[in-house]
Amino acid sequence: MTPGIRPLVAGNWKMNGNTASLVEIATMDAGFTEALQEKIDMLVCVPATLLFQASQMVMNGNLRTGAQDCHAKASGAHTGDISAAMIYDAGGSAVIVGHSERRADHGEASQAVCEKAAAGLGEGLQTIVCIGETEEERKAGKTLDVLKEQLAGSLPDSWEKGELVVAYEPVWAIGTGLTPTADDVAEAHAFMRAELVNRYTEIGNGIRLLYGGSVKPGNARELMAVANVDGALVGGASLKAADLLGIAAAYLDI
Repeated sequence: MTPGIRPLVAGNWKMNGNTASLVEIATMDAGFTEALQEKIDMLVCVPATLLFQASQMVMNGNLRTGAQDCHAKASGAHTGDISAAMIYDAGGSAVIVGHSERRADHGEASQAVCEKAAAGLGEGLQTIVCIGETEEERKAGKTLDVLKEQLAGSLPDSWEKGELVVAYEPVWAIGTGLTPTADDVAEAHAFMRAELVNRYTEIGNGIRLLYGGSVKPGNARELMAVANVDGALVGGASLKAADLLGIAAAYLDI
């Protein structure tokens, strides 16, 4: 944890879920108790097809909703894409950009991620920018080099609206059940914090840094207690309310 920073537990449903799955959103909202609300913020980024419905369900609650990607442009001839303005219009307050699956499956380079981040922030969205190394890069001892390059290339120089959040997700740990040690996470997050402070002198210490990669209720407390870890970006475990709430509950004991 970072003193003075309010943690964020964010779920990423990826390409999962349908209308019947929205019962989990309702259960998450109901289970986001006052005790948890005093400690953390909680967010679920659902597929675009569910965003409006999910947002309507939690309109009077404290759970927030968001999307998993946005286009860099506000509108135009971009078939199949959605803009940050569309996300906001559908009730979303956040967007994830630069996830490793987008970088790998869609060839998104850091410059493209930066443009999307600028679009999300420009619309006033909480914008979560993902970075992380592959297994090959880690074995080659290039973890910090990769993080340095992705931080430099994926984050805009400035923004007037929205909130920038950075999520460290080692690619080799996403959905594999493997997780770095607490010391490994501490090293990565300390490096990221130093890079952010160096680049954003006045606000670098206040940017939330999330950890993602096989976060589960069983390991959440240890990971969330690591210095400079200001919350979690949760994949598969966010599909079930019991699991996401179990991860969030770690903050009741930290």
